[in-house]
Amino acid sequence: MANGSRQAAWEFFGSELKRRREDAGFTQVELGARVFVSGGYIGQFEQAIRKPQLDVARRIDTLLRGDGFFERMWHKLIDDKRYAGYFAAVVELERTATKIAEFAPALVPGLLQTAGYARAVTLAANPFATDAYVEEKVTARTERAHVLADATRPVYWVVLHENVLRIPVGGAATMRGQLNHLVGVVRERKAAVQVIPYAAGAHALMSGDLRLMEFEDAPPTAYAEASFSGTLVDDPAVVKRAQHTYDLLRAVALSPEASLALIEAAEEAFGRCAPTI
Repeated sequence: MANGSRQAAWEFFGSELKRRREDAGFTQVELGARVFVSGGYIGQFEQAIRKPQLDVARRIDTLLRGDGFFERMWHKLIDDKRYAGYFAAVVELERTATKIAEFAPALVPGLLQTAGYARAVTLAANPFATDAYVEEKVTARTERAHVLADATRPVYWVVLHENVLRIPVGGAATMRGQLNHLVGVVRERKAAVQVIPYAAGAHALMSGDLRLMEFEDAPPTAYAEASFSGTLVDDPAVVKRAQHTYDLLRAVALSPEASLALIEAAEEAFGRCAPTI
């Protein structure tokens, strides 16, 4: 679905929510209290500024007797089958984010992956998949990087653990290409990248990935991911705690300049390992 058509559909979702809410005699505050979000969030849903999470859409259906309408709309607009169900909403949000801050302990973040790197990651998790399946996943991942090419791209801050630079995903040649791409993104000032070196030892987030997103007219969100699940939250207290954790990660990471030097050194090391043609 094209971005314009998708936005028009979200506007329809919002107008239908407003109509049914008013027919039921609820204010935005009253409806929000019953589905466990603020009245301001309901207003943002109705204006198509913010997209509800699936559990909220389901609660709205129950309260407004929507017969599954809002859940069906959610699946149509957000549940992109190219992504895991728990991640599809994150992809939708990153298209409108004004700032993205990300921590990656083992893999290059999806927004920065080359096709070769993404293909190696996909094959490692799906060794018996068809070529068509693999290429669909690779295309979906590399297409997400378009948000960094746009003139209105978000401020993008990335903290990587040194693991990301050292694990030979796809082999030496693939890693060299990936790290060269990462260097290019930094030099073009599309992202600020810091690396937590092995020497730093323990850090504030030993358990997995973290992503923070901010928006022009909506509250910030935090997203944490494990191997087979992800959690997207916008509870202010939880997001504040996640932001504090991210600050601690940046505090133990190398400076952007020293991080770039380490990335370039890792690229050079893989270059020495890669076979010559």
